[in-house]
Amino acid sequence: MITFDIPAISCGHCVRAVTEALHAVDPQAQVRVDLPTHQVKVQTSATREALVARLVEAGYPPA
Repeated sequence: MITFDIPAISCGHCVRAVTEALHAVDPQAQVRVDLPTHQVKVQTSATREALVARLVEAGYPPA
């Protein structure tokens, strides 16, 4: 399980965009977003680095 703190997540649109970005790296990833804490947990076989790169590209850089 990989955990990210993503301060830019603030609404349902953000949740959808982050989930889609992570699924672009690993379509089988299980993504859980806790909107109030801005925390994203991902169960995946992809590397943390690949996920971070895609999140940054999507405009949601982890803190």
